[in-house]
Amino acid sequence: MDWSPLWISLSTAVPATILTFFLGIFAARKITKVAGWFGKLLDILLTLPRVLPPTVAGFLLLLLLGKNGIPGKYLWELGIQIVFTRTAAIIAAVVISFPLMYRSAKGAFAQVDPSLIYAGRTLGMTECRIFWRIILPNAMPGVASGTILALARALGEFGATLMIAGNIPGRTQTMPLAIYMAMQGGRQQEAMVWVLLLIALSFVMLLLMGYFARGYRRSRRKENEPES
Repeated sequence: MDWSPLWISLSTAVPATILTFFLGIFAARKITKVAGWFGKLLDILLTLPRVLPPTVAGFLLLLLLGKNGIPGKYLWELGIQIVFTRTAAIIAAVVISFPLMYRSAKGAFAQVDPSLIYAGRTLGMTECRIFWRIILPNAMPGVASGTILALARALGEFGATLMIAGNIPGRTQTMPLAIYMAMQGGRQQEAMVWVLLLIALSFVMLLLMGYFARGYRRSRRKENEPES
């Protein structure tokens, strides 16, 4: 049995999750400073990939990054091919998993006690230092959950990956695509192996979410306990 879809999935999902983490927390932090209808419009646009069918997102990415797209045309002229490569699979995973990270981080940031932020400003801390030393640590349970959910979503991405990266064995064939091809070829047992592996990975991620949440609550309780 060819195990390359496992390594391709991991080498796609992990860098995609790292990118999604930084993009998600950056967007979540910045969008709170944009007021009015423009802020609401940006919030809708950033969340849109969550409700769109992945094939629609993949089609739009193909239009942008293909030979006829504005960015893609210039990239092709420079000899840089993105579509039907591992890079395309990473981009697809970022686009599809980004809304989960963004919404989780935005909700977590909104739960941070404003008095802590005001205290930091009173002490003369810069906004950047306040974010990394006060806001992000206090929002860590939500941010960690969003990161794990984004990783799970990136591992399970199918439609957008198929549209922009294709289904090339040994190059862009991820585990969900391997399941599809195995079923198409009547190899049900092979498909079941990939299904069980994805279920196991998802189960571990859910356990990690619970572990981080419980660990954070315990650490916060210890910090709040009065010293004897």
